Formats: sequence, structure tokens, C-alpha cells
Amino acid sequence: MNIRIFENEEDLNATGAGVIASLLQTKPRAVLGLATGSSPVGIYKQLIALYQKGLVSFSQASSFNLDEYVGLPTEHRESYRSFMNEQLFHHIDMDLARTHVPDGQAADLEQECKSYEQRLDDRGPVDLQLLGIGHNGHIGFNEPGTELTGRTHVVDLKEETRKANARFFDSLDEVPAQAITMGVGTILKAKQILLIARGEEKAEIIREAFMGPITTACPASLLQCHPNVVVLLDRAAGRLVR
Repeated sequence: MNIRIFENEEDLNATGAGVIASLLQTKPRAVLGLATGSSPVGIYKQLIALYQKGLVSFSQASSFNLDEYVGLPTEHRESYRSFMNEQLFHHIDMDLARTHVPDGQAADLEQECKSYEQRLDDRGPVDLQLLGIGHNGHIGFNEPGTELTGRTHVVDLKEETRKANARFFDSLDEVPAQAITMGVGTILKAKQILLIARGEEKAEIIREAFMGPITTACPASLLQCHPNVVVLLDRAAGRLVR
């Protein structure tokens, strides 16, 4: 595991974007695993800038997103499809037909999970999976528990996760109670994992995830089992890493 701590956001974002751009330059048909939330936004901005400068192309690449809320219309401003369109897809040359986000409005959610996993199996493995980390150690929406689900599945979101995401909605009541997420086993199939964390409030869980025991009580700790993980932290998030 390669953990790097940065003194400023610009260097962190440039490094993260550089990892993704280098992959695309050497493997134009790469399969990218993408994430939402505040952690990857700066990296997406850097990737857009690199594309606009002609330094990287997404035209042959494909992508799979980690998760999506259940019951939120695709056009809702906080759906993860809307997020990806606004933060990345509409600004680069990636074919939208090759961008995949779970359908949180599917009539049969279990079948949607199976279908999404099958698409991953058919196109994969994912060459690079981008991740954030929740305050409770979740990756994707894989919440802490006595056991974890390996494949794409529907999850009941914990109250602390809903509260953490409430800042994006008008009220806590608007935050969906469920999501579709890649399972931890699916995430660990990726050839490389790039995890981003920022801010003082992530320092404790970063220490727990990467310096503590491997346990389902902290899903991110299972990344310690992966042979190729890069962790990019700002100084505040990395303050307890030794």
C-alpha cells in the first residue's frame, strides 16, 4: 500500500488525475471505476483540464460507478448519474453509452444488482477503482457490520451515513434510506485502487482503516488485502498516519 500525504489540494488533485491519465495514455480502452462525493471532485476538474489541453482522451474508455441512491430520479440534482454528468461526463469525450451507473429506480432492484454485476464481469476487470471513505469506514455504500456482501447489492444506509450526506439535500428527510452499491468483493477485483480522503474529520478512520486490524466493522480495512492500493491524503486527513 502506497500512502502519500500532500501539503496542498492542488498537488493532491494533480497526482490523482495523473494516475488516471497515465492509465488512459497507456491503455485507451481502460475500464474506470468511478466515485461520487466531495473527495473526487478536484480530481475530475484536473482530468477535464487535461482533456481540454489534449493530453488525455476518454473516447475509448468505459466506466462503472460504485453506487446510486434507490428511488431518486435520474434527473434529480443529487442522483449520482446527475453528479457524474455535471462533474465529468459532459466535459470530456467519453461516450455516455459506455458510462454505467446502477439504476436506483429499477422495478426489480435485485435483478438490477445482478445485471450490473454481470456487466462488470463482461467488461471488467476494472483497471482502476477510485474510492472515497466514509466517516464510519464505508467504501461505496458498504456499511460496517458483522459481515459484508461481496457482490453488487441493495443496502440500508445507516443513520450516520444519511446525516453525513444530508448537507447535499434540503433536509435529512430527503436523503434516501437505501442505495445500490458494488460489494467489497467486486471492489477488490479492480487491478488498482486509488483512495482519496480529505479533512480533519477523516483522520481517525484513515488510521483505523490502514493501520488497524482488518475487520468488517471497518469495510475500508479490507483494502489492506489488495496488492495495489494508492492512498492520497491531505495533511489533515493524514495527521495520524505514521
